[in-house]
Amino acid sequence: MDKVLELAKRLGAKLKQTHTSWVLLLDDVVYKIKKPVNFGFLDYSTPQKRKEMCEREVLLNRRLCPSVYLGVVPVSEREGRLVLESDENVVDWAVKMKRIPDESILSNRLERVKEEDIRRVARRVARFHEEARRADEFGKLSVMKFNTDENFSQTERFVGETISREDYEFIKERTNGFYERHGDIFEKRIKEGKVRDGHGDIRLEHVAFLGDEVCIFDCIEFNERFRCGDVLNDMCFLSTELEFLGKDNLARAYEEEYVRQTQDKDARLLLPFFKCYRAYVRGKVHSFMLEDPSIGEEEKREAKEKARGYFRLARRYAEGIP
Repeated sequence: MDKVLELAKRLGAKLKQTHTSWVLLLDDVVYKIKKPVNFGFLDYSTPQKRKEMCEREVLLNRRLCPSVYLGVVPVSEREGRLVLESDENVVDWAVKMKRIPDESILSNRLERVKEEDIRRVARRVARFHEEARRADEFGKLSVMKFNTDENFSQTERFVGETISREDYEFIKERTNGFYERHGDIFEKRIKEGKVRDGHGDIRLEHVAFLGDEVCIFDCIEFNERFRCGDVLNDMCFLSTELEFLGKDNLARAYEEEYVRQTQDKDARLLLPFFKCYRAYVRGKVHSFMLEDPSIGEEEKREAKEKARGYFRLARRYAEGIP
């Protein structure tokens, strides 16, 4: 960490951290260095693995954001200092990107975004799904149920803190009831080619308007199970976030345009189920932040409120599950 911090200061870069990466923000470019961590579902524990994940990140993200991802560059160490883009004594690797202007990112322009802007995003996502490779094995009922069972197992300890016992049991019952009543829909979707290698994290902060280009960046590269799946499950992450923020009209425009483009006849049946899943995942992620010792008390209070809000939204969606 100290060497990365020194590198950022020397470059005059702003340093941002996630639980998986150090991100160095310069005026025109961004360097993302992956942390040497292993969370089971994500393994960056060796330089070779980090190099492979950097290469995969660039390859996958160029599908939806070709102009931004510049490539993978070496990180070297000389005289105890880290140096970027040098082949001498390479110790690590970084993803190099063009810096996207803050004002171009959807999460920063929600108050002035128009429905037509959101429809452009929907058209881009629909075209992407049509072109993405099929990933049939990730569309099975057993895979989806593994994901939802994992969610319920991992959040039970937060019952009474970020989710009520009543909502926890209600969402769990409605989710499992959907499998019993509509389990055949998963095999149908596989046969129709509706399971694709998608993005996995289409959120407001990952959508940017770059002139005429809609750029959707920062897809999940580290775990296929989180990235591949039903196209409706992939697309509805964005409408879930919009509705969380009270932008129901934008969410409606997004979903209507996507369905119009794809002619997906199962949307009415599946969207409440998948949106419940997405909202629940966001509630889980924010709940996990309460156990992170590196996060301050104020940030934890904000995380708790967001977790509660997303779990309430998941309950609302669960009420609409057929």
